[in-house]
Amino acid sequence: MEARQEELRRRLQALGFDEVRFARLEGAAPGAEALQAWLGAGLHADMAWMERTAEKRTRPDLVLPGARSAILLGVNYGRKEKPAPGRPARPVWARYSLYSDYHDTVKPGLVAAGRVLEEICGVTGADYRYYVDTGPVLERGWAERAGLGFIGKNTVLISRRYGNWLFLATILTRLELTPDPPVRKAPGRGKSRVGLLCGRCTRCLEACPTQALPQPGVLDARRCISYQTIENRGVIPRELRPGIGLRVYGCDICLEVCPWNRFARAARSVLLTARAEIEALSLGELLELTPVRFAEVFRGTAAKRVKLVGLLRNACVAAGNSGDRGLLERLVRLAVHASPMVRVHAVWAVFRLAGAEAAPLLSAAQAAETDQAVLAEYAASAAQPVPSIPQG
Repeated sequence: MEARQEELRRRLQALGFDEVRFARLEGAAPGAEALQAWLGAGLHADMAWMERTAEKRTRPDLVLPGARSAILLGVNYGRKEKPAPGRPARPVWARYSLYSDYHDTVKPGLVAAGRVLEEICGVTGADYRYYVDTGPVLERGWAERAGLGFIGKNTVLISRRYGNWLFLATILTRLELTPDPPVRKAPGRGKSRVGLLCGRCTRCLEACPTQALPQPGVLDARRCISYQTIENRGVIPRELRPGIGLRVYGCDICLEVCPWNRFARAARSVLLTARAEIEALSLGELLELTPVRFAEVFRGTAAKRVKLVGLLRNACVAAGNSGDRGLLERLVRLAVHASPMVRVHAVWAVFRLAGAEAAPLLSAAQAAETDQAVLAEYAASAAQPVPSIPQG
């Protein structure tokens, strides 16, 4: 089996997977207790699906009866140069969103991986099941156990070869595979494996502008910029908006500051398709998006998840943080947008940029407003002093 397993590893790497590791599915799923504590504390915000799938996540045999092993796959999405935030009126995107949706582009690699598994190991399609970061599987925990990396204090799987920039995919199988060792043995009974190779570094905890990492290895989704700009389909809390800065989709701050990224390398892009046109968009262009233009630019990307209304909301927040008064005209137009959610954030952005001059700019929009949430935003923005504009 050892020879076949190494052949399997080599063949899967040839398909475009940068990391191929094996884990034995025995004992409690790594991270199961932490998941239950996280859910119990309500740190998952309104992501109720996390609760609904909690038992399956901790029991791979409920996902694939008779599952004995997991094949953990990593796809590097690193870049030669990090995106340059802070450019005037330029939005900032999470790095992964600057590719076509990886769920779609990695899936053909998994389909091919299944065929390789059948060819080399003699299994059938009923003997395995695969997921790209979407199934009820604790990928990071199993990946850590298999030696793909370690769980950082930022909650991300950190690779010694690729830093913080790995997409994860998992194949559950009924095959009995020889497990790969973790990057380091357990630190001792009762001690956490979080931050195993972080040492005393706390850069990620300190860098988060919305304090979404209250302690090592714990993420409060309610305060996370990625959650607020992607998963939250409603109004972003006013107290969190300044910390979002120019970020319009997701956030990489706690990843970017990690010293382990010095080992990162550019992606091979065998299973990825770069979308440079997204990063080229200005905030002004985002604020002027129409349904047709949104479909043209974001078709087949991760950003399509938030839909046009969600991206306009995020763009309004970023515009309010930009310090660019040249965006005011566009924001005033959005203050009468058909969506109340867009109007709420457009009003906030106008007050943020224009201060005392905001009221006359918005007088017509306010006079016609009937939505209670938008009216509440007018009242709150008028009553509270406008804080200084953050950079980045």
